[in-house]
Amino acid sequence: MKSAVVQLPGLNRDRDMIAALTKISGTAPITVWQTETDLPDVDLIVIPGGFSYGDYLRCGAIAARMPVMQAVKQAADKGVKVLGVCNGFQILLEAGLLPGALMRNASLKFVCREIKLSVANAATDFTRAYAEGQIIRCPVAHHDGNFFADADTLARIEGNGQVVFRYAEGTNPNGSINDIAGVLNEKGNVLGMMPHPENLIEAAHGGNDGRGIFASALDVIAA
Repeated sequence: MKSAVVQLPGLNRDRDMIAALTKISGTAPITVWQTETDLPDVDLIVIPGGFSYGDYLRCGAIAARMPVMQAVKQAADKGVKVLGVCNGFQILLEAGLLPGALMRNASLKFVCREIKLSVANAATDFTRAYAEGQIIRCPVAHHDGNFFADADTLARIEGNGQVVFRYAEGTNPNGSINDIAGVLNEKGNVLGMMPHPENLIEAAHGGNDGRGIFASALDVIAA
């Protein structure tokens, strides 16, 4: 399974993401710069975390309007899997590829620590390696991760099974409504999440709880 990592000015987790995808799939992902409009033929596109364009205006607002994001939209429309982590999640929301919004953390402080996640939907292309309700560990590092949606949107995504991860066991670091940590689009091929699974995939990280997300998306669960 081939993958690509989108690179934008200010993102600082692209190397971590490239390392994770390489280790899990055995093949280094293709890197795609912000100005590119033709994406390579891949099975998974990842937008990593960081602070694209210094988080000016709103987190992800400028990045969402770069030429590469139009290409990402077109690929998603064709069924290519897209994963956005942290700032990548913010960019996907700003680009209209996912429902809801991300606001300032309820504490108004940057949060960097390990939290626990509950797998709310294990029947997705990103979570097949997990069991429904499984609790996994994952680090977070963000200032604007407070997920919000209006009542109608919230009811729809909850009813459709689009909530994939929830903060568990009282570890919600940002005040997200319904403890939502990750959501899918209606088609099921675009996932945005605030926690950083790429930083918990091997023993050197202190555990491999995040590995299943990439193994599922890259279809290498048995690896």
